[in-house]
Amino acid sequence: MNKWLSFLFVFVSFLFLGQERNSIIQQRIEFISEQLESENIDLTNLLEQFNYYYDSPIDLNRASLSELSDLGLLSDIQINDLIVHRKLHGKLISIYEIQSLKFWDLETINLVLPFVTLDERLDGLHLNFKEALKEGKFDLFLRFQPTIERKLGYTDVPDSLIAQSSKYYYGNSHKYYSRFRYSYKTNISFGITAEKDAGEAFFRGAQKNGFDFYSYHAFYKGGKYLKSIAIGDYQIQLGQGLQVWSGYAFGKSSDIITMKRNPVSIKPYTSVDESRFFRGAAINLAYKKFDLVLFSSLKRIDASGIQDSLQNDLEFVSSINLSGLHRTQAEIEKRDALKEFISGASVQFQNDFLKVGVQGAFQKYDQALQLNSRPYNQFYFSGGQLWSLSSDYNYVYRNLNLFGEVAYSVNEKHSGMAMLHGALLAIDTRLSLGLLFRDYDEKYQTMYNAGFSEGSRTQNENGLYAGFKFKLSRSWSINAYTDVFEFPWMKYGIDAPSRGHEFLIQPIYKPSKTFELYARYREQLRQKNESPSQGVITAVEDVIQRNFRINISHKINKVLTLKSRVEWVSIKRKSREKERGILITQDISYKPKSFPLSFTLRYALFDTDSYDTRIYSYENNALYVFSVPAYYNEGSRCYLLGRYSFSRSIDLWVKYGFFLYNNQSYIGSGAELIQGDRKSDLTIQLKISF
Repeated sequence: MNKWLSFLFVFVSFLFLGQERNSIIQQRIEFISEQLESENIDLTNLLEQFNYYYDSPIDLNRASLSELSDLGLLSDIQINDLIVHRKLHGKLISIYEIQSLKFWDLETINLVLPFVTLDERLDGLHLNFKEALKEGKFDLFLRFQPTIERKLGYTDVPDSLIAQSSKYYYGNSHKYYSRFRYSYKTNISFGITAEKDAGEAFFRGAQKNGFDFYSYHAFYKGGKYLKSIAIGDYQIQLGQGLQVWSGYAFGKSSDIITMKRNPVSIKPYTSVDESRFFRGAAINLAYKKFDLVLFSSLKRIDASGIQDSLQNDLEFVSSINLSGLHRTQAEIEKRDALKEFISGASVQFQNDFLKVGVQGAFQKYDQALQLNSRPYNQFYFSGGQLWSLSSDYNYVYRNLNLFGEVAYSVNEKHSGMAMLHGALLAIDTRLSLGLLFRDYDEKYQTMYNAGFSEGSRTQNENGLYAGFKFKLSRSWSINAYTDVFEFPWMKYGIDAPSRGHEFLIQPIYKPSKTFELYARYREQLRQKNESPSQGVITAVEDVIQRNFRINISHKINKVLTLKSRVEWVSIKRKSREKERGILITQDISYKPKSFPLSFTLRYALFDTDSYDTRIYSYENNALYVFSVPAYYNEGSRCYLLGRYSFSRSIDLWVKYGFFLYNNQSYIGSGAELIQGDRKSDLTIQLKISF
C-alpha cells in the first residue's frame, strides 16, 4: 500500500505535457482501442493528416469545405461559419480575426492554430508536375522491432514438427517494416510499404518474396474535373460509414464532434492492416456541383474452409481470417484462399449548405461463405455475393447541422436495412449539443463499414446517443454524453436479445495554455451470459463497468513537460465477485528546440484483479507506430523513447519498454508463452527525407 501512497504523492506534485501534434488524438486512439479491445491497431492514415497539416498548414483564406473537414478538428457548423464570413467580409487579414467568428471558441482556436495559416497573396500557387516533383518530398522509413524474451513459438524444432503443430513458428522473432513514399502536399502521392510480422518467415518457405505483406499506391488529387484518382491500394469513405467505409473511424469520445463521420471519398492507403483496404482503382470526377466516384477492387484474403475431395479448390469457406498473420502451418494454409471482388459508384450533389449522395456497391467471392452455424451468427453474411445501396445527406444552416444515411443490403439469404440520423446544434460558443439515432437490422450486411455503434458491427443494434459541450467560464468546461442501446438478436457470448447504456462526464479545468486538469467518469452497462451458468438455460445478467480518471497536465517550460494520470476501474456482475483495477502513470517529456535529442519517459504501476479489468493507455512511440497496451494483473511498466535528429532530413527513434509482473512465473499462453515475469519491447526506426 505504501508504494501506492508514495506514487500518488508524486502524481499530485507533477504537471503536464503541452499541446503537441500526437496528444491531440491521444484520447481518441484510446477510445478506439477500448471499443475494439485490441492493442495492435494501425491508424497511420488518421495520423498522417495531422502530421501533414502540422508541416503544411491549411490556408484559411482558400481552404475548401472538404479540406477543412479533412482536418477533423472542426464541426460543419464552424466550417460554415468561416465560409460565410469569407463571403460577407472577404479574406481574413490577420489570423487573430478568427476570434470574431461566432462559433469558434478559444479552445477551438488553440486546437487548430498549429494546423492553419493565412496566405496574404491574392492568387494561390499553381504548380505543374515538374514543379511538384521539385517541391515534393521523398520519405524512407526503416523499422526494426525484435522480440526480447524468448517465446515458446520460437523454439528450435524440425520443420516437420512445425507443420504438425500450432505451437511453433516458421520465422524468426523479429518484425520488419519498410516504407518509401513520395508526396506533394495532399495532391500527389505514390509509394510502397512492406511488413513482416514476428514469427513469419523471411525470404524462405511461404514468404519467398521476403516481406509477408506489400502495399503500393499512386494517387492524385486537385483537378477541376478530375478531382482525384487512385491506383493500387486505397481507401473509400462514403456517407456515415453504414455501407462503404474502409479503415477505422473515431467512435464515442468526450468530444461530441466524433459522433459524425467526415468522409474523404478516396484516400491513398499507407497502413499495414492487411484487410481493411481496397486494391484496384478509384476515380472521382466532378462537374459543377456534382461528383461521381467509381471504384473497383480485386484482392485475395485469408480464409479457411472445406476442400473438394477431388480438387485442391475450396468447396466453401467457413471463416475469414483478418489477423494478417502467417506464422504457423494453420495460418499459412488460410493465406489468400479467397478472392474478393468489390465494385461500386457514388453520385453526390453539394452546394453551400446541402450535400446529398447515393451509393451502390456489389461484392462477390469466388467461393461461397458458409459459417459454422451458431444461433448468434445466423444473420451474418453468407453466400457468394452481396448487393447494397445507400443514400446520405448533410445539411448545414447557421448553427444547425443535420446528417444521416439510410442503407439497404440483399444477398441470396437475407435482406436488411440500416439507418442513422443525427443533429449538431451550436447554441453559441459556450454550448453545443449532439443527438444521434441509429437502427441497424440484424439482417443488414456489409463487409466494410464503420457506422457509429456500440458493437463491432454495423448490424443488430439500435440506440440513441445525446451529448453536449458546455463552456462554464474562461477556465472551466464540461463534456458529457449518454448512449442507450439494445441488440434485438443474440450476440457472441449473449444467448438472448440484450440491452445496455453508457454514460460519460468529463469536467475540465484549463486556466492557461500550459495547465490542464480533467476528471472523467464513465459507466457502461452491458449484458452477458451468466458465468458460470446456474441452470440448464443460460441466463443473461447485467455487467456494470465503471471507470474514473484524473489527469493533470502542465508545460513546465519550453523544453520540459510532464503528464500524470490515475485511473480506477470496477466490474460488477451477479454471478461473480466484484473486480477492481487501478493504473497510475507518470510521463516526462524533454524536447529542446535547439538540441537534436529529445526523449519521453513513463513509469507506471498497475493492479487489476483480472484481464476483464484491464486498462488501456496510449504510449508515445516512433512516428506512425501505435502503442496502446492493456495493463492488467499486478506489476509495473516503464519505457523510454528517444529521438535524435541528425539533420532536417534524418531522424532516429529508439524506444525500449518492459512490463514487470509481480508473482508471475510465466506470461501469455500457447506459442506466445514467456517463462518468467518480464515482457520487453524494442522499436528502432530510421526516417530519411529528401
